Amino acid sequence: MTDSGHALASTALCLSLLVTGIASAGTIALSDCVLEDASGVRATPARCGTLSVAVDPADPDSASIDLHIAIIPALTEGANDVAYTVLAGGPGGSATEFYAAYAQAFRYVHRHMDIVLVDQRGTGKSAALDCPQPPDLDMDVSTETMTALTRECLESLERDPAPFTTSVAVRDLEAVRAALDYQALHLYGGSYGTRVAMHYLRRYPAQTKSLILDGVVPPGLALGPDIAPRAQQALDRLFERCAADEACQRRFPDLAAQFDTLRAQLAERAVPLTLPHPVSGEQVEIEFGSTALLTAVRLLSYNDNGVALLPLLISSAAEGQLTPLAAQSLMVAEGLGEALSAGMHNTVVCSEDLPFVHMSQDQWLALDHSYLGRAPLEGLQAVCSIWPTGPVDADLHEPLISSHPVLLLSGSDDPITPPAYAEMAQQGFSKSRHLVLEGQGHGVAALGCLPRLIDEFVTSGDASSIDIRCVERIAPAPIFLDFSGPGP
Repeated sequence: MTDSGHALASTALCLSLLVTGIASAGTIALSDCVLEDASGVRATPARCGTLSVAVDPADPDSASIDLHIAIIPALTEGANDVAYTVLAGGPGGSATEFYAAYAQAFRYVHRHMDIVLVDQRGTGKSAALDCPQPPDLDMDVSTETMTALTRECLESLERDPAPFTTSVAVRDLEAVRAALDYQALHLYGGSYGTRVAMHYLRRYPAQTKSLILDGVVPPGLALGPDIAPRAQQALDRLFERCAADEACQRRFPDLAAQFDTLRAQLAERAVPLTLPHPVSGEQVEIEFGSTALLTAVRLLSYNDNGVALLPLLISSAAEGQLTPLAAQSLMVAEGLGEALSAGMHNTVVCSEDLPFVHMSQDQWLALDHSYLGRAPLEGLQAVCSIWPTGPVDADLHEPLISSHPVLLLSGSDDPITPPAYAEMAQQGFSKSRHLVLEGQGHGVAALGCLPRLIDEFVTSGDASSIDIRCVERIAPAPIFLDFSGPGP
């Protein structure tokens, strides 16, 4: 066993000793388990169980599914009738996998509070709606291809995907809370998880203690029309940042022009490449075209480490060295496929977003002025033209008004949920605070002092009382000037 294996086993043993004699929590039987992230690299010990719920909430006698539940008991002993729960993004992400990957974001809360995780129906180990070849819904793929992939996905599913919406999921979460016998929940939601957290608060205000919203999707927003413009906005900010930095400007003086030229060339003709797979190391042959380029640029824009690499990757590719960018494209695209259940993603988007999209001519023109163009929205429209839709509460997109404590978190350069989205949601929260991290992307809870600030907020229930001066010291990763790293 490796040193890391010994450490994990020791931690699991300590956790087992801590909960010795606990066979169940409420009415859910629990046993020792290990949570892993989507890649299988990071893991954390927990106590796991299941709760059976009806697939169709309107028909209690319908077939049932088992919700996968995990508890990470608080490190301190004593009665704990309020828990902290983590809601994953996507839509389509698994809460248990997300927690395993980002447990450090919750390490201070975990000291004194149980953490409860529920794989939302259709994800992880809760009757996941996985597809053999999950379609990448945001990239430049023809509508015919998208439609064919979507039909293949539907035919592969074991059950009707319609009842896998947010409105049903919050009722599942409430059933889990009651079964575990917690009086209330603190909720952290990341990305799409912010929609779930806010809708749970709307449905169950008495059972909600506080919200931490990270990369906020405001209730009134239908995702789709803004995907491409927001991605372009983030890329423009990178170009501006490079132009304002003397070393970056000197190393990459024509970065925006290089990107435009590269995009045009690859749109006209894909380049065949043979390269070692970035994960397995096996030699693979690919056609590197505009789809792969857009995949890499958009997904690397999600965090500051990816952004730090983009100027070098773009410039090198424009100069004929395509392999580094192609390797990154393979890695991020496959990582996305592993992390998300495409069927659940489709149900949520096709039920809760696309029906509320009404595009003006100006909005279509805005798409044409972005590097992604119309492909993301047209791809979603192709999927949703044949995908079943499920139940959506009439007030899902209504403004949420609440006096509950709310902490909102944003990255200034987030390519999908910019700070303006959090500001829209914040208008309804009378006891809230919005923190914007300069130079950061999508999902910031694990950065710098934020894990400690989150704990202080949860403990005090007052966002205005926490000292946020440390946030100013959280800087984005420096831009790489060559493949050995950033400049001095």
